[in-house]
Amino acid sequence: MGIFDQFETKKSIYKNEPKFTFIDLFAGIGGFHLAASNLGGKCVFASEFDENARKTYQANFLKHNKDLFYSGNFAGDITKVDEKDIPNFDFLFAGFPCQPFSVAGYRQGFKDKGGRGNLFFDIVRILKEKKPKAFILENVKNLKTHDKGKTIKVIYDELQKLGYKITDNVLNAMEYGNTPQNRERIFIVGFLEQKAFNKFSFPNKTKLKKTIHSCLDKIVDEKYYYNNKPLYKKLKNDVVKKDTIYQWRRKYVRENKSNVCPTLTANMGMGGHNVPIILDDQGIRKLTPKECANFQGYPKKYILPNITDSNLYKQFGNSICIPLVERVTNNIILALEI
Repeated sequence: MGIFDQFETKKSIYKNEPKFTFIDLFAGIGGFHLAASNLGGKCVFASEFDENARKTYQANFLKHNKDLFYSGNFAGDITKVDEKDIPNFDFLFAGFPCQPFSVAGYRQGFKDKGGRGNLFFDIVRILKEKKPKAFILENVKNLKTHDKGKTIKVIYDELQKLGYKITDNVLNAMEYGNTPQNRERIFIVGFLEQKAFNKFSFPNKTKLKKTIHSCLDKIVDEKYYYNNKPLYKKLKNDVVKKDTIYQWRRKYVRENKSNVCPTLTANMGMGGHNVPIILDDQGIRKLTPKECANFQGYPKKYILPNITDSNLYKQFGNSICIPLVERVTNNIILALEI
């Protein structure tokens, strides 16, 4: 039973003591929060800088976890938070900003001029002060090879200095999360205890049972269709199959050959690059924000607040795949014998 189902039954998801507590850094719209809550965890601190993402986060979690918001533990800029003021917790989750390491970004890493690469060291100072039992850090797969492996080495060195035993793996949502999206991300997992580290393993591959039609809506607003719009002429000869998701790449159409959704990106709603496109009975259209949520494993009852579509596309493009993260987190719980 997920967090939203439990709320619908009007039972507090924290009626009993939670199995574990966690903090949600660079929280986005709460993918880690959902995955961990579904496994019996309680979020005691969260931080998200982007104002629109904060609106989405609060719209979905305020009713379920009033303590988090009314205690002042939903922070904005993590660089301005004193680590000593953060409540004690068991797990740290952080999908720390990936643009500095991404193929789609400038690959600047820790030298990123906006300071985003250095946000990793805010994770380090919090781990140093609070010493939680375990953590998951998530990022783009290129982190593994960035700067000829030097970046991942710095990350390992800093975490191992704190006494953590570290492992990592690149996992694809369609292979490990039963989610029809080709989304590869690196997951870095750390434990303080050697015994738990020895017991931990990443989840095994699982058969993909869902198809793209599991995530597509039958009734869609006309504004998402390209019919009778200038771009339609460029799409109509290439977008011809109903079981395929295509991408508009500014000047041409790219067909996804694997019958899953191509990787959702943060710039889907900004200038037309990487926009996922489908053909249905009504014509050619782009995915809706709600469908993007479906391709990331968000529950049907997840609330999309009244903000622009471009911001919603950005939020879901930046998100984690919830079923995949839930499987990794569950294996951490098993390793710790919680």
